[in-house]
Amino acid sequence: LLTLLLEPLVSLEWRHGELFGYSKAMASPIMIRAWPSHDAGWTERVMGRALSVFDTVDVICTRFRPESPLMRINRVPFRWHFAPPILFQALLEASWAYQRTHGRFDPRVLTALLSLGYTETLSSGAVLELPGAWSRPMTSLRGRPWRPRFRYSSSMVLLGPHPVELGGIGKGLAIRWAASLLAREGEADSYLISAGGDCACRGSAPDGGPWQIGVEDPGGGPAPLAVLGVRDLAVATSSTRLRRWQLDSRPVHHLLNPATGRPGGRGLASVTVVHSDPAVAEVWSKSLFLEGARAIGRLADQQGLAALWIADTGRMHVTSAMERFILWRAPS
Repeated sequence: LLTLLLEPLVSLEWRHGELFGYSKAMASPIMIRAWPSHDAGWTERVMGRALSVFDTVDVICTRFRPESPLMRINRVPFRWHFAPPILFQALLEASWAYQRTHGRFDPRVLTALLSLGYTETLSSGAVLELPGAWSRPMTSLRGRPWRPRFRYSSSMVLLGPHPVELGGIGKGLAIRWAASLLAREGEADSYLISAGGDCACRGSAPDGGPWQIGVEDPGGGPAPLAVLGVRDLAVATSSTRLRRWQLDSRPVHHLLNPATGRPGGRGLASVTVVHSDPAVAEVWSKSLFLEGARAIGRLADQQGLAALWIADTGRMHVTSAMERFILWRAPS
């Protein structure tokens, strides 16, 4: 599936027989830890290829480069276009996620994001005043089902009348594909892939126990609010801590309700989901967030999801499916 386009800026470091790889893509720091089962040269080549997956997905699926394959399709979304294999698969996955969540996940929010001033990537926690107007009419997708069309034999796509953005699901897919590459190469019995708050792991941590994943404080505190123990699973968090800004002196964030075109998630600061697949975890963390504090528990239980959420009051809630992963939580 992946045709690697770039030689990313990669840093590799050996520590006590363990290889750490670092890069940056999708406005996120990327880190992979692995215990190699081959010689050092082989290991470093595979690690570099796994890290380059993120750069490749970023180049092809980003909305922040006007000439990316995604944006070339977005300029005229109501016509048929050829999509490179990675983009074709990402759009298919987005379509399946839209159906699976009954429209809660909807990538057609790009026009609304641009109207709210989110025109350039935001990777810091600073609260910026961006150009835009809160009073500007938003693009509501209520009652407008998304029915993209795909021609599998020729990789042609017809999106429909609205452009799309693939930021969150794109990162989840990059983690999935990087993990598949490591597994396919037989490179490591145990590894951890982390990308800007989302991660996937295989096997055990160095101490032989589960990988310990901290749930960050969405208020910006230095200590985690909980620690999860996971093996052979993915963890994804949707939060307003980083990608938020001011618009006409109003606080705004990037998690938009497709029905209104406005920021959603009333009463919530963050949502974390544990799942076997990183892209599915990413989709459900966002979909649950958009339900807001009143409805999130009902939906999470209906779907049988392992979910943890932090209300804007700082209070933590978890589903019964999440309880078995919690190693520690901060006192309430």
